[in-house]
Amino acid sequence: MNNETATPVTVIGLGLMGRALAGAFLKAGHPTTVWNRTTAKADSLVAEGARLAPTVGDALGAGPLTIVCVTDYQAMYELLGADEAALRGTMLINLTSGDSAQAREAARWAESRGARYLDGAIMAIPSGIGTAEAMILHSGPQADFEAHETTLGVLGTVTHLGADHGLASLYDVAGLAMMWAVLNAWLQGTAMLGTAGVDAATYAPFARQMAAGVAEWLPGYAEQIDRGSFPAEVSALETDARAMTHLIEESEALGVNAELPRLFKAMADRSIAAGHGGEQYPVLIEEFGKPGNG
Repeated sequence: MNNETATPVTVIGLGLMGRALAGAFLKAGHPTTVWNRTTAKADSLVAEGARLAPTVGDALGAGPLTIVCVTDYQAMYELLGADEAALRGTMLINLTSGDSAQAREAARWAESRGARYLDGAIMAIPSGIGTAEAMILHSGPQADFEAHETTLGVLGTVTHLGADHGLASLYDVAGLAMMWAVLNAWLQGTAMLGTAGVDAATYAPFARQMAAGVAEWLPGYAEQIDRGSFPAEVSALETDARAMTHLIEESEALGVNAELPRLFKAMADRSIAAGHGGEQYPVLIEEFGKPGNG
């Protein structure tokens, strides 16, 4: 990419992720301005051709697109609010981690100061930035995303989720729920098999095959949830609940923690008590949609 035609980019916040973001822009040929409270963190980027801005206001004014990647939303307000005049006309893309309410409030805050705003979430580790494996989620006005999609694409696989600024944060935590659920289930099975002398490496390929198989069910189950109809095409919930009892009993007999399977069973039991025992597993969405009992 020719530096004379590439969009200038500013990156504010040079932690491990911020430095990876700035490095990817530099590698792709974008004139890159950086700012960080501790200026030494910019040294390697400056050596690669980045410009270190002396102030946040200068950084915001260096080009049409500013990426923010700082500790939290409050840090963003403190940094950017110090020179609100410089925000006017800027396209802010906030890749700071937070929740959906914070994202929506940040959008109102930025827009009231004359800035355009997209909220985002990085589903990758720093070393993955700049590769197709790095998934970067964005939410906010589609026109703003499309105007900068090519530039943002140097960071990884970029996706626009919708106009609601809170969607990127919601997808982020929903993805984490998937990650921890799969990992915890794998650890449960690993602990159980470990009592029979089966090591984790031996069990892992089977567990991976099981996880991939379950993933194949999701589109069909999603259709049931969206229709609000849960015919037992594969298995009734009451049948699954009996298998959960076996899992609990086996865990206890082996001296393995049974909290996770007990949680599965408690939610299934509540759904069965509500009259859903003859329906398919996704009917549990009604339990997940309620506030917790704990």
